[in-house]
Amino acid sequence: MGSLFSPKMPSLPPVQPAPEPPSAELSAEEKERIASEQAAVERRRKGRRSTILTGPLGVEEEAEVGRKTLLGE
Repeated sequence: MGSLFSPKMPSLPPVQPAPEPPSAELSAEEKERIASEQAAVERRRKGRRSTILTGPLGVEEEAEVGRKTLLGE
């Protein structure tokens, strides 16, 4: 009856050590490539920002709306 409650488990394989993490050092050409990509992103962001004429809350002043009359004013 002891085998009903505690079945025999096969032994597990040994655990392998974790691989070495990649080095944090960047080469000069990688640093230059990253800097050029960031500069390109900033140029695109600046170009897009120049086309937006309102803030994030929209236009805050009242619009000057004149009522038209039957005579065309």
